[in-house]
Amino acid sequence: MVASLGEDSGYVPYTAFSARKSYIEKNPAVIESFTKALQKGMDYVQTHTPAEIAKVIKPQFEETDVSTIETIVKRYADQDTWKADLIFTEDSFTLLENILEEAGELEGRVPYGDLVNTSFAEKAAK
Repeated sequence: MVASLGEDSGYVPYTAFSARKSYIEKNPAVIESFTKALQKGMDYVQTHTPAEIAKVIKPQFEETDVSTIETIVKRYADQDTWKADLIFTEDSFTLLENILEEAGELEGRVPYGDLVNTSFAEKAAK
């Protein structure tokens, strides 16, 4: 490994979930339940050891031995790769836009408030 993208970049939302505004307005209970389930996973990662996490996620990586998975999970934990919550901050949003722009993948910026709704994540984090 030459460098750690996680250590060098800050919190970049590598995984994001999106829904149309109309869907969110019509199905808030679905969005809330989904967000709470994701937060429960985030809470688990924050409160368990790399060894415990490796054993739980091992079925998702059938061809990888558990000690390798544990090493990877430990590296992520040591680098503080995982946030404690799902709140997509404006700083992270700007960082993501910067990365996409520098890569030539972003044609134009979008105002944070027009695209991001953190209300469900904020509620789940409590």
